[in-house]
Amino acid sequence: MSARTSSAIPRTVWMLGIVSMLMDVSSEMIQTMLPVYMVSTLGLSAIWIGVIEGASVTIAMTTRLFSGVLSDIFQRRKTLTLIGYGLGALSKPFFPLADAALTLVGAKFLDRVGKGIRSAPRDAMIADVAPPGLQGASFGLRKSLDTVGGFLGPLIAIGIMLASGGDIQLLFWIAVIPAFLAIVVLAVGVKEPARVSDATARQEKKKLTVKDAVRLSPAVWSVIVLAVLMSGARFSEAFLLLRAQQAGWSLAWLPLVVVAMHLIYGLVAYPAGKLFDRLGARGVLAAGMLCLAAADLALGLANGMPLLIVGIVLWGLHMGLSQGVLAALVSSVAPAHLRATAFGVLHLATGLAVLAGNVLAGVLWETAGPAYTFYVGAGLSLAALAVVLFMLRARPEAAA
Repeated sequence: MSARTSSAIPRTVWMLGIVSMLMDVSSEMIQTMLPVYMVSTLGLSAIWIGVIEGASVTIAMTTRLFSGVLSDIFQRRKTLTLIGYGLGALSKPFFPLADAALTLVGAKFLDRVGKGIRSAPRDAMIADVAPPGLQGASFGLRKSLDTVGGFLGPLIAIGIMLASGGDIQLLFWIAVIPAFLAIVVLAVGVKEPARVSDATARQEKKKLTVKDAVRLSPAVWSVIVLAVLMSGARFSEAFLLLRAQQAGWSLAWLPLVVVAMHLIYGLVAYPAGKLFDRLGARGVLAAGMLCLAAADLALGLANGMPLLIVGIVLWGLHMGLSQGVLAALVSSVAPAHLRATAFGVLHLATGLAVLAGNVLAGVLWETAGPAYTFYVGAGLSLAALAVVLFMLRARPEAAA
């Protein structure tokens, strides 16, 4: 990253990236051990893991829709973002207290509601302050900082697990600390962006209601449809962790799966955003879906560590090439006064796709076997790749 580019990206983007990083440290400290905890301690099946993971994501996505619309109506990005991160922090103590599936589901519910409330206004805040020509870089930077937390959290988890003799509850308690640090940084370091100043946008904002969620332009809807197809092809990280454990990865070192994936994700997200700014979305997203298909094939064929590691690395490449670019693509086609609404609809639609994908993965895991779970994922990824190549035949603004 050059000094010139670094200074051009606003302070708000950096601060939101640091907030995301701290919250992700906390979340990944919990999430890396949660699937094993659900299976070994609470006795839940892979089907239940798929349902819980998918439902928690769907809760977050549904909440994002209403949060996005409210953010556009009142133009209060920071307030809703702070509420969302606050609920996420409050959920963390319930994980070590959980002694039954119901308590765990409640903790996941509160955490996902918080994630749902904060995501659309946070993304809209980045879109509001990102300079022209740096939307991809700004979203990529936020994603990269977020993924720093994605691999720091599991590394901390490994240290705690080794030092404590595998005390998962102690790990969950320590995870509370970075979550509340994130709230402090957000409250002190981020300012509410200026309200939409364009005269036309102001006039439209006065008419804005919840019904505007279905009045988005064809360009925005085309991106949403594309994102749904891509999201439905990707399963939860929980199935990666279960696959690694099945391949013989020891419990204490299991978080390395997430470390490796997020390290690759973080290294790729910012350059992918810059590529979007220069070349458009088609090639970047197509490469991302090709990586996901290859990752699924490697994980399906894996009977030892080499192919498992290849699959994890390719999965991280897919995430880095797709997640920030999709957000930047939505930002480039959505009008300023409907940005948060567009992000809310996007996240709701992709959440439903993730729910369907996770339930399918859980059923396949239990009935056909783990390998076939990933083979089906590879097929879905190749289908999504074909749609990417067809729909995005020009630069981002031609996505419709």
